[in-house]
Amino acid sequence: MSSFTTFEQLPLTPSCQKAIHKLGFSTLTPIQAQILPHTLAGQDAIGQAQTGTGKTATFLITLIEALLKRPFEKADKRFLGEPRAVILAPTRELAQQIYEDCVELTRFTKLHSVCVMGGTDYAKQQSEFDKGYLDILIATPGRLIDWVHKHEIFLDRVEVLVLDEADRMLDMGFIPDIKRLVRRMPANTDRQSLLFSATFNQDVMNLAYRWLYQPVFVEIEPENKTSDLVDQQFYLLMEDQKLLALRQIIEQDDVKKLIIFANRKDQVKRLYYKLKSDYKTVMLSGDVDQSRREKYLQRFKDDNANGGAKIMVATDVAGRGIHVDDISHVVNYTLPDQPDDYVHRIGRTGRAGHTGVSISFVSEDDAFNLPALENHLETKFDLQQWQG
Repeated sequence: MSSFTTFEQLPLTPSCQKAIHKLGFSTLTPIQAQILPHTLAGQDAIGQAQTGTGKTATFLITLIEALLKRPFEKADKRFLGEPRAVILAPTRELAQQIYEDCVELTRFTKLHSVCVMGGTDYAKQQSEFDKGYLDILIATPGRLIDWVHKHEIFLDRVEVLVLDEADRMLDMGFIPDIKRLVRRMPANTDRQSLLFSATFNQDVMNLAYRWLYQPVFVEIEPENKTSDLVDQQFYLLMEDQKLLALRQIIEQDDVKKLIIFANRKDQVKRLYYKLKSDYKTVMLSGDVDQSRREKYLQRFKDDNANGGAKIMVATDVAGRGIHVDDISHVVNYTLPDQPDDYVHRIGRTGRAGHTGVSISFVSEDDAFNLPALENHLETKFDLQQWQG
């Protein structure tokens, strides 16, 4: 167990400590207390932790400190497009969220951070590279490979590599891309590498031990896979009753902001068009281009009274990497095929000490996914008949 309990006890540079203080961070979360003493000393680390445990701040603080404590000598030659630290994330939403956190934590330093991801304009990203020496690069694997092939980004001077949500990257088929990128970096003995994942199977562990050097392993098992702050409700109903039931939920007084999850892009699109004429609604799925995603996400984050959207309809791409603190309700319009996605979905509410409500519709089409979900959460759900 770590003897550190607060950020002030850690050997951090004044500029990093100042940013942490400005963000209102004081007490270390369990994963921060257990990993940071190792990673700040330059060790590689594997961290198993759910979303919302402080892992993003853990790896950002590690790499910011590494770069600040090893400044380039005046005689050292630097070139544009040579990042010193690379963070790889599976989705655009997660990459954008990490970038925003990185900007906050580096605000009192001269470190230059850039985020590159698919669906965004190449010229705009190029102009970011041209602004100055690149310290921290946050990227989705496919877009980074594009830039490497264009000979605009060179990975031969990477000092810190972070792989976030490794299990998700594996599921999404990114591992061959990451292998190609890692081959262009210094050997694992010549860089610091950190890997984070919500779940660990043998495939993830094999990758971890190939890419990391003598890593420390920290596992933070949640006492419950789902938060006690979320009231989980399950309702039995027919498929053709779902839309009316959803409208009744939206109309309830205690519904402030709501995410509605569906499994497929076509389901999300249909729901969006059925709701948007009556309610301020935005949509998030793989079909929505990056500039519209950012616009929609901002509208959802904005206060309802100031023109913000009350409802977001989304596929599971929004289940990870999106942090909006005032979401009061989550509706699973369809039960997810993967139990882990259920945990991520309902984790969008009940955040930052607030309570939340998760409502799952169980029709004849969803019932097949129920046993695996109950098994995963080691519980038996109380299924109620919808009384609409």
